[in-house]
Amino acid sequence: MKSAVGVRILIALLACGCGAAAIAQDAQIEPGSERPMFTRLKPALHSPKNQIEAAGTPLQTWNGSFIYKGITYHYNMVGTAPASTSAATVPVVIIPVKIVLQNGSGFDPASIVSKVTGSPIFNTGVDFQSGGVDFGTTQYINAYQRANFYGVGHSGFGLLLGTPTLKSEVTLTVPKRYGSTGVVFGFNAGLVDINYFDAQVHSLLTSLGITSNTFPIFLTRDVYLTQNHSCCIGGYHSATGVLGSAQSYAHATYVTHNGSFAEDVSALSHEVGEWADDPLVNNNGNPTPCNGSLENGDPLENNPNFGTFPYSLGGFTYHLQDLVTLPYFGAPPSTSVSSEFTFHGESLNVCANGA
Repeated sequence: MKSAVGVRILIALLACGCGAAAIAQDAQIEPGSERPMFTRLKPALHSPKNQIEAAGTPLQTWNGSFIYKGITYHYNMVGTAPASTSAATVPVVIIPVKIVLQNGSGFDPASIVSKVTGSPIFNTGVDFQSGGVDFGTTQYINAYQRANFYGVGHSGFGLLLGTPTLKSEVTLTVPKRYGSTGVVFGFNAGLVDINYFDAQVHSLLTSLGITSNTFPIFLTRDVYLTQNHSCCIGGYHSATGVLGSAQSYAHATYVTHNGSFAEDVSALSHEVGEWADDPLVNNNGNPTPCNGSLENGDPLENNPNFGTFPYSLGGFTYHLQDLVTLPYFGAPPSTSVSSEFTFHGESLNVCANGA
């Protein structure tokens, strides 16, 4: 892992010319109206403008499909196909984002970055099991994906995240119109409008020179995103750039308050899991029979403890969100390990909790 060096980048208010929805909301919310949410933003993609754009290196993905009630559903996922004899490894870049609000409040992720990079999302110290099968000491998403396609996959198949490259911390000074604080889930959190935040992300993706075969993750601490005066979004993922070699990316917040929504890396585990199964590379999302896209974390976010399970690694207890498997969306139950509908074995029916 590379150390964060250099001067922090101060980002002023940027005009949104990135294809995201227009910025028009104040981040204020009604007291007591908070609810746990994740989302994805419609990708801002365009055809290649020149040969240089056309020659971009795409994220490593594969295509598959399943049939449910006579309808074929196609999907595009990160990595190599389950029949592959080896795992794919995708490079990762982490960009810590310090949020500074006009009321003087600051939310700095510097102190928790090492917890993130040392978590089971990037490290292999946890022995993961699902459906009675031991998947060994590996990363969480690798264990999940192997369980997801256990019935049809090769034993060497998997999806690994490379050792994260850590970029210099970015300081985002949020105009009053788009940022505030509020007591939600029992603590005073930063609240930032998602469309404003995403506009800054698009600018950073350009200025930081991140390549499209790399997965950038924007990390905040104790900050929720808001949308249309609603709170609280723990993370989101999307894509931008050129059709055929789109730049996927994600945001996740790290909440330092025990028992709160998006505690430690739970939001990150949600977003990385959804990025893996629905990266939005060449379309507007993988469709399913559940009246939505193939978002494998959303159906479980309202479960007890927000769908998270504790795992210890390096002397710290992390919380990882459970993820549904492909049979939940209508694929044959034999696709997943022991015909499970979630990695942690929750009893569900097809589309029982929606998309």
